[in-house]
Amino acid sequence: MFDNPFSGAEIARRLRRLRAELELRGLEAAILASPENVFYLTGLDHWGYFAPHLLLVPLEGEPVLVTRAMERVSVEKQVKAARFCGHSDSETAADMMARVLHELKLAGKAVGLECWTSGLSYGLALSLTKQVMAHWSDASGFVDAIRLVKSTEEQVLMRRAARVSDAAGEAAISAIADGANESEVAAECLAAMIRAGGHPPGFGPFIRPGSRLGEEHATWGDGRYKRDEPVFLELSGCVSRYHAPLGRLVHIGAIRDGDARIAGIVRQAFDAVVAAIRPGNRARDVYAAWQTVVDEAGLAHYRRHHCGYCVGIGQPPSWTGGNSVTGLRHDSDLEIRSGMSFHILSWLMGSGQGDDFLSNTVLLTEAGPEVLTQLKSGPIVV
Repeated sequence: MFDNPFSGAEIARRLRRLRAELELRGLEAAILASPENVFYLTGLDHWGYFAPHLLLVPLEGEPVLVTRAMERVSVEKQVKAARFCGHSDSETAADMMARVLHELKLAGKAVGLECWTSGLSYGLALSLTKQVMAHWSDASGFVDAIRLVKSTEEQVLMRRAARVSDAAGEAAISAIADGANESEVAAECLAAMIRAGGHPPGFGPFIRPGSRLGEEHATWGDGRYKRDEPVFLELSGCVSRYHAPLGRLVHIGAIRDGDARIAGIVRQAFDAVVAAIRPGNRARDVYAAWQTVVDEAGLAHYRRHHCGYCVGIGQPPSWTGGNSVTGLRHDSDLEIRSGMSFHILSWLMGSGQGDDFLSNTVLLTEAGPEVLTQLKSGPIVV
């Protein structure tokens, strides 16, 4: 998180695509507030996104980035395709953006505002729209839709992130043992990420005993791992904000027959999902491929909310690309396109017949689906 990872041509291409969308919708400009989207359109890669960043993209002319004035050095080093307007801590980003909109004579014009993002608080939006009388409309999803398909430059970063994920996963598995301290395992995992060239991930790693499986986004604790209790492992390496998650279930000492059988089904279902990731398919078709394998294995009662989701850029506190998840759900019409990347999860936990979990990052290229993360799959016994 110290440099702009994108070429000038890459940034220019993205801005052209956004402007084409604005023109199609009859908008004179849009203000983006999602940290992921501001990064995507400027390349500003730092830890300052805890404070509001507002990026104004007009149909014509230079974009304007508004955030705290103290970020000037980082912004001027990294951002070449936008003018920086820094505000003091005695005012807000809304105050500065209001002045910019008046300066550019956009008051009274049709302006889009990215509303559905954690990067824009209600108070900030309220202040801005009170200070500037414009024909406001919601611009949420404009940039997110563009981001779904990864360019060549982005695919390079995804592959690098996958190598970091593999190194981190291998280190964690090597450290897991009967009596191993949870924090020591996490420390080995994080150290491996950094040594492999990784940057700080959006969140995680999630490494915890099976007794705490249902805690979802909780991390390691202060206990010790023990024989006959599985360890849940889900993590992602990160390179220049691009993530390539993976997940495994690790058994200490031995594995039950039922778990070993389920591991085979999990792998078969994962392979079916990968085979279904083809241009023109819908997300519901991909989920159906996973569910069909599960049903045919005698687990027709088992259902998941998704079998994966789109992944790529992630800003803290997530690697999912924002405060929502674009999932491969049974009811989703999302069209699968070449260049998309997914965190594919084949999950059979609490099935009543055994437990296992396998996930990897998959990139759909012109040659077909490519499994980026290559950490050994289950059943894993240490």
